[in-house]
Amino acid sequence: MTTTCEDNEMNNSGMDAFSIQNYRRDSTHCFYQNRVIQPLLTDLYQITMAYAYWKSGKIEDQAVFDLFFRKNPFHGEFTIFCGLEECLKFIKNFHYSAGDINYLKSVLPEGIEEEFFEYLGKLTAKDVTLYALDEGSVTFPRIPLMRLEGPLIIVQLLETTLLTLVNYASLMATNAARYRIVAGPVAKLLEFGLRRAQGPDGGLSSSKYAYIGGFDGTSNVLAGKLFNIPVKGTHAHAYITSYSGFDELVTRELPHRESGATADLLELSIEHRKNLSSVLHISTQEANDGELAAMVSFAIAFPDGFMALVDTYDVKRSGLLNFCAVALSLNDQGYRPVGIRIDSGDLAYLSCLARQNFITISEYYGLPWFAELTIVASNDINEETILSLNEQGHKIDCFGIGTHLVTCQKQPALGCVYKLVEINNQPRIKLSQDAEKITMPGKKNVFRLYGTEGWAVIDILQKDDEDPPEPGKKVLCRHPFHESKRAFVTPARVETLYKIWWKDGAIRQPIPSLEEVRNRVQESLGTLRQDHLRHLNPTPYKVAVSDNLYNFLHDLWLLNQPIGELS
Repeated sequence: MTTTCEDNEMNNSGMDAFSIQNYRRDSTHCFYQNRVIQPLLTDLYQITMAYAYWKSGKIEDQAVFDLFFRKNPFHGEFTIFCGLEECLKFIKNFHYSAGDINYLKSVLPEGIEEEFFEYLGKLTAKDVTLYALDEGSVTFPRIPLMRLEGPLIIVQLLETTLLTLVNYASLMATNAARYRIVAGPVAKLLEFGLRRAQGPDGGLSSSKYAYIGGFDGTSNVLAGKLFNIPVKGTHAHAYITSYSGFDELVTRELPHRESGATADLLELSIEHRKNLSSVLHISTQEANDGELAAMVSFAIAFPDGFMALVDTYDVKRSGLLNFCAVALSLNDQGYRPVGIRIDSGDLAYLSCLARQNFITISEYYGLPWFAELTIVASNDINEETILSLNEQGHKIDCFGIGTHLVTCQKQPALGCVYKLVEINNQPRIKLSQDAEKITMPGKKNVFRLYGTEGWAVIDILQKDDEDPPEPGKKVLCRHPFHESKRAFVTPARVETLYKIWWKDGAIRQPIPSLEEVRNRVQESLGTLRQDHLRHLNPTPYKVAVSDNLYNFLHDLWLLNQPIGELS
């Protein structure tokens, strides 16, 4: 394989062969781009439509498409928009290679003219203009997350890939943000879902967008490397059960952190376990010696990062006692343990028991820090689990969440759609017997109106040629489909939500870092009242249209709706 400048750059930064093969550094940004994201990552009908457009002489036609969703996920009333950066990278690099063209020739029906393939080979997105919200913004149904303008064929060919880049990213970030809300601002959240994710790409995406949504770290090492996300982890039950007794410990001595004097950590732990038996009123007879040996072994390997899994046998009778014994032994040698992880059982009760034991030991030995040891809980946790634990007064400092987070079990897809709203300056509307599925025709701008208390009050869609709302001036806001639902709003502040992100073949805004997008999520959520964010029966956030857009929509609706005939 020929080595490129990008390969050399990644070799110098430590990227391995697998990562080099599957990722390329984007020249405009510090993150890597998954090479799977390419023009052939699309549905076949996009290519067949492109040929039909080409064959019909529609090469010069100019179109406008909106990318939006119709319903907030997870029975909630907000969504976090994500995936914009990946969309920009895709558009920037959009090009059919010679290999792509040869493959399309082999799978498309016979009779397609050679000139079409020559046309595809020269196609780029330089004539496309992309308007979008800021990545990490809170958003709502019917608000176009993106508006794409440009040649009909190219903006049509972008559809499927843009949808796949936005749908899961936004769903995942929203799910993570919901966990952050129920866990509160203090508790740590770790994403542990790689083994349960939908394949390796799903695993990487879930780690990235969980972090953006408010999680503090991931167990996914590659995600940590690619996206600079903090990586966290302890050990599995297998490590504990790999030891059955003291005689299996090969290394037992640990040098003192400062003096260097060695001590037998196992002997220290056995002695502390005897003493703790009376302090904590726990018999040592049921404490598992193999578990103690495993913990001693792990503590010797990681004296500065000793975090132990305590539920392999019995948390109350064995795990906690063994952990505390090893923790005190580490203290004797000048180290401080980190804490415990509980992966099964009654998490509220066991966390309270563990905290009380830590406090008791802290007071008995005069070690204030012992009372503050970290308690991590895992075990198939979801939003309802955390809410229940909150009601029970748990003492958990950190939640490790996997399956329910990364698979978005409550709702597996956001349901973003990509609809034609204008062609050659003529508006287009898609009708449906379900009014919620009727599209908003034409180019539109969107504004967020804020009240005097600083909260976001309503989002309003306007025709592109309307003047934006002004602070202090009354605005008529209408429900797009219900004539009687309307209200005047006098905003204290008006926020323009759209920016031009891509135009004339170049990215037009600075691409924010992952940390900046992550901060944007929390800042954006902070503009909403708590009743919009609450878990149970949240208040719907209002999305309205201007009076002009309302009349425009309904006039076009009537113009295109067939008139029935009774007989």
